[in-house]
Amino acid sequence: MDTKIGSLDVVKPPCNDIVSCNQTNSAAIQPCVPSAVINGCGDSTLGGHLARRLVEVGVTDVFSVPGDFNLTLLDHLIAEPALNVVGCCNELNAGYAADGYARARGVGACVVTFTVGGLSVLNAIAGAYSENLPLICVVGGPNSNDYGTSRILHHTIGLPDFSQELRCFQTITCFQAVVNNLEDAHELIDTAISTALKESKPVYISISCNLPGIPHPTFSRDPVPFSLSPRLSNKLGLEAAVEAAAEFLNKAVKPVLVGGPKLRVATAGEAFVELADACGYALAVMPSAKGQVPEHHPHFIGTYWGAVSTAFCAEIVESADAYLFAGPIFNDYSSVGYSLLLKKEKAIIVQPDRVVIANGPAFGCVLMKDFLKGLAKRLKHNNTAYENYHRIFVPEGHPLKAAPKEPLRVNVLFQHIQNMLSGETAVIAETGDSWFNCQKLKLPKGCGYEFQMQYGSIGWSVGATLGYAQAVPEKRVIAFIGDGSFQVTAQDVSTMLRSGQKTIIFLINNGGYTIEVEIHDGPYNVIKNWNYTGLVDAIHNGQGKCWTAKVFCEEELVEAIATATGPKKDSLCFIEVIVHKDDTSKELLEWGSRVSAANSRPPNPQ
Repeated sequence: MDTKIGSLDVVKPPCNDIVSCNQTNSAAIQPCVPSAVINGCGDSTLGGHLARRLVEVGVTDVFSVPGDFNLTLLDHLIAEPALNVVGCCNELNAGYAADGYARARGVGACVVTFTVGGLSVLNAIAGAYSENLPLICVVGGPNSNDYGTSRILHHTIGLPDFSQELRCFQTITCFQAVVNNLEDAHELIDTAISTALKESKPVYISISCNLPGIPHPTFSRDPVPFSLSPRLSNKLGLEAAVEAAAEFLNKAVKPVLVGGPKLRVATAGEAFVELADACGYALAVMPSAKGQVPEHHPHFIGTYWGAVSTAFCAEIVESADAYLFAGPIFNDYSSVGYSLLLKKEKAIIVQPDRVVIANGPAFGCVLMKDFLKGLAKRLKHNNTAYENYHRIFVPEGHPLKAAPKEPLRVNVLFQHIQNMLSGETAVIAETGDSWFNCQKLKLPKGCGYEFQMQYGSIGWSVGATLGYAQAVPEKRVIAFIGDGSFQVTAQDVSTMLRSGQKTIIFLINNGGYTIEVEIHDGPYNVIKNWNYTGLVDAIHNGQGKCWTAKVFCEEELVEAIATATGPKKDSLCFIEVIVHKDDTSKELLEWGSRVSAANSRPPNPQ
């Protein structure tokens, strides 16, 4: 592969843009919740204003951990009738929950305390930044009178420096607001929230602990609507980009389309499907875009992931003479250790606001949605690549039939999982072998799907499952979590129970960090085995609806699924699946060896 294709995502050519951006008129964000239900505190306080703003942009659940610097602020958030404050077991999980919530709702929020809470939530905020999620991280800060003094405060490292936390957040948020006076508070809060929405990245807001309850004239009873500059394509650049792309693709014999994860941030999913409908090309997704393109589309051919693609997908994509990637991220994981057989001269790379055509020009200030819609009207219908796929495709065989009471195999497990999926479910896949097994699931229309590929933080799924389920209560979330990952963040199963969630968690117990084993094995990948169902039963402690099961064979699995989807359909169901430590997908074996090879490359000669 020409590995430079991977750099297209992050490196912009210095001087070859055809056009420059235009400034446009401002427009107001339409509230996601009717103003009639935004009934905050009547005293026009900073805390009440923040609560109403969160509800206005669509946040009706905030994930929090209390600390003495944020307690008064939490009082005001709780007082907002349209806002539900969800107490989490630790800050990391609160951040992960806000991440999962943002994936379903478009924006999420968490509230923690100064430094001890802020530094604990950093990892989750970094993950949200990597995945382009608008997340509002609010920190209860020091008393406003302490700024500018030489006082040493608790919850700090013992130096009279209140900027340590801020400096940490500066590299993983797109805007930082330190609110330590009432005069600037309205502007800073509104700017932070609007920046999160515009940039689709996390923001940091620190609010001094003595300010949330003080009335101030700037906090009007009905907040002034946000004023944002809508992003519009440069008209001439858009026309030029569409013309150049259409000429490039219409000359191709067997072009294909591949959707990438930045379809989400560009809100271009519908436009991408519109293009696929119009052109007839074979349609694939990158692994981290699974769930963002309808898999029931008639020309859908699966996940393109190089050597570990779904059956026959890579052969079609890599043999194409032209491919359009919409919103790709080419990193070492998605490129399987930089081993994709792609050629830059065959590729059109469409990013949220930029189009690059092969080795030719780059078109700046061209929005993905506008470009895809314009291109759909200019392409000739060409289904050659899809016909080739249909011609060579051979359905994967069923797993070998299990003998009675035979130890459960992972491929048998996921055969049964496939039958559980519907438009009323959503899948959360934890970092690990669940990435590869879940990629092979065929998602029915309306079935949600989320995993964290770019950041790949082990343990992400527990908090993300909590947040996603809270955001979309009408769906039943089915989470697949490895035992090693679960040990990192298990506590917030407690919060799922307190919130009355009905998630089904499949805990895959294979005795360690299997994904790490396949990259580089060592004794550090083996973990202490827990009685996971016993742990969840102890967390349940008779409060809330919970059901657990431990399964060793297919017969027990079938019975457990029947119970979870039948008599216990309104309960949180935790099913511990015992499998052999070496029972992994063939895709993980292949992927692990290639990533290992990439990680172990010797230094270049100096």
